[in-house]
Amino acid sequence: MAYETLIVEVEDDVALIRLNRPDALNALNSKLMTELSAAVQAADRNDAVRVIVLTGSEKSFAAGADVKEMAGKSFTEVYFDNLFGPEAEAIARVRKPMIAAVSGYCLGGGCELAMICDFIIASDTAKFGQPEINLGIVAGMGGTQRLTRCVGKSKSMDMHLTGRFMEVAEAERCGLVSRVFPAKDLMAEVMKIAKKIAEKSLLSTMAAKECVNRAQESGLSEGILFERRVFHALFATEDQKEGMAAFMEKRQPQFRDK
Repeated sequence: MAYETLIVEVEDDVALIRLNRPDALNALNSKLMTELSAAVQAADRNDAVRVIVLTGSEKSFAAGADVKEMAGKSFTEVYFDNLFGPEAEAIARVRKPMIAAVSGYCLGGGCELAMICDFIIASDTAKFGQPEINLGIVAGMGGTQRLTRCVGKSKSMDMHLTGRFMEVAEAERCGLVSRVFPAKDLMAEVMKIAKKIAEKSLLSTMAAKECVNRAQESGLSEGILFERRVFHALFATEDQKEGMAAFMEKRQPQFRDK
């Protein structure tokens, strides 16, 4: 499929999806979100893909939603259209591991999009923020919810009420970002990490993703029971037998996703 706002490449089991609206700092408009939703769902269905990497440019991952597109809309329009809702929900439903590789500005809807991914790897130039308050609105793609779960109430409230940007060192320190690399090395390092994940059993990586996400959405006892049942279920797979045999035989496992 040809995209107007994305560049999509598949190589070595990794789908690299690059936001591509350079003149607008990759601001999220309806076209981009529709195409992105379609692209990640296509990657999720593609047997040649085991990991998805979402990125932007060195200057900007995504500098928020497109204000020019939104400014003239009424409540009735955005409510009936459910602005950004279906696309964000479709991206969040992707079952394969998804990494956000962030350089430069990661603001508003861009920050929310990065948080929908399973984890964020950032360059030393990355800046995060939820500055919707400066536009007379609040976050609309999960920013108040996901950021609070990532960094806690106090920092989340600070960012949402003041609109300040969070530098990458603070973002890593408070758990929003998993790892930080120099900007020139970011994509090479992210692809190494993606390929490391791609070596694992896809059954196991998808199951691990489900379990970790359950921790965000349930109480401790329910989450532990869910994890234990998934753990038990994986003993029905060939990959479990191969993984444990390879460990005992001191060799690399050859997973077949069965």
